[in-house]
Amino acid sequence: MQLTFDAADRLVELVHARRGPVAAEEAARVLFALERAPATLARSLLADVVDGDARLRWLGTRVGLSGDGCTDAAIEDAELVVFDLETTGLSARRDRICEIGAVRVRALEVDETFETLVNPGIVLPPYIAALTGIGPSELRGAPRADLAVRRFLAFARDAPLVAHNARFDVGFLDREVERLTGRRVAATVVDTVWLARRLLHRRSERFSLQQLAHFFGTTWQPCHRALPDALATAEILIALLGLAQERGARTIAEVAELAAPRARRLHSKRSLVAGAPTTPGVYLFRDRNDTVLYVGKARDLRARLRSYFSGDRQRPAVEAALGALERVEWRQVGSELEAALEELRLIRELRPPANARAGRPERYVYLVRRRDRWTVGSEPGRFGPIASKRKAQLAARALDAFEGEDLDAAIPPLRAKLRRLAGDLRFEDAARLRDRLAALEAVVSRIAELDRLRLETICLLAPAREPGLRRAFFLAGGRVSVRTLARGPAGRLEVEAGLAEAALAEPSLAPEDADALLLVSGFLRRPGPELRIVSLDAAQILAA
Repeated sequence: MQLTFDAADRLVELVHARRGPVAAEEAARVLFALERAPATLARSLLADVVDGDARLRWLGTRVGLSGDGCTDAAIEDAELVVFDLETTGLSARRDRICEIGAVRVRALEVDETFETLVNPGIVLPPYIAALTGIGPSELRGAPRADLAVRRFLAFARDAPLVAHNARFDVGFLDREVERLTGRRVAATVVDTVWLARRLLHRRSERFSLQQLAHFFGTTWQPCHRALPDALATAEILIALLGLAQERGARTIAEVAELAAPRARRLHSKRSLVAGAPTTPGVYLFRDRNDTVLYVGKARDLRARLRSYFSGDRQRPAVEAALGALERVEWRQVGSELEAALEELRLIRELRPPANARAGRPERYVYLVRRRDRWTVGSEPGRFGPIASKRKAQLAARALDAFEGEDLDAAIPPLRAKLRRLAGDLRFEDAARLRDRLAALEAVVSRIAELDRLRLETICLLAPAREPGLRRAFFLAGGRVSVRTLARGPAGRLEVEAGLAEAALAEPSLAPEDADALLLVSGFLRRPGPELRIVSLDAAQILAA
């Protein structure tokens, strides 16, 4: 039974992720990890899951949600039922419902209410009685759970349900509905906790019912009784729906998507990376307009792409890209080095908004000595390129009055000056110098690394994606060029052409070449098992 429920949950999430009914073949592939699923087989595999869950229904050859008509309603016209439960404890398996309160919200206004005590059939713990003010004697004449839940479901009809910390309330409600019908609650559920988290980001640090009631200044105050708490939640919901409309949400379905917990939102998109290979490559996250949001590279595409949906939080920009993700494109290459260079090229060409690396070499700067002072310029020169203009400006200030060309020599006197300032208790001056010195040390280290790499003349050999071929990465004159080597005479011709190009390469100070050099440098320090590093010699390259 639990496996069937789990499969139904995953199928509901898939329909939510697709924003509409899903073909049976696709649903079967995702649920049962099948490479191919003919229509007849797919329908047979899904029959028990769809027919056994009230949330799902067949729409011809596709699987949809029972309440699709309700969630398609515009926010300003929609009808929702906000509910709250009081229970004898925290476990839906062991404990029981002792009170149900509900409010119908129609067209963004409170319309009617529902309230009933529930005879739990077990002793009400004293601390629950003290918390809620419900006396055990009041529950003896109350309707049993099956009757109370039937009355509540009749009140709710097919409207989407809303609750604060809905996982708790729906867990108890599911338990009772399962006892009655063998199924779970069919309605779409909106959780005001998660909706508030999405819409009040950085405006509120706490999202308890009490805190949100205070934040929005609700008329009703939470008091651990079902109906007052439901009324307070309804007022909070109406305020949040207004904020959702400001964010561009138009229907209850879009509100439900905003309110989905992060893990559920991400889990519902795992199907987008189904079938990803285990080879090296690059991947592109695209939105509904096919705009590239993020570009990444991986040694193992399948493992890397699955990691985005494992639950670990990403950088805020990547989290935003995952939220808007509609399609994942991947391109296989032969090695991680080739993937890294391709990622660099794509970031520079596409400029995806979620990539931390700006990919804008035109913004790189260089340190320049003009007369008696150091400054920052955009013309390529010996001292650069530097990706951070701010860091370059701090380094230039640190070099104030330094007359030499060896920037390393400027660092020891500055360190001595920093110690003197600290010893004289001139902490503000010391802090300023510390920041400038740190920037200068970082800039000097980068320039020294680039100078070393511009003198390198080597070849890195890696497998190609195509069988029987290799990629040769020629490093000379501060540039990286790539050629594909075949076996036999054709391979020799490519090697000789690559060597001739490397021999004629003019020293490059261009920022595009500097990025590639620094990237290759990491592979020179830690070459993978598939990489071979040889000198620029035809015999060595062909023999490797």
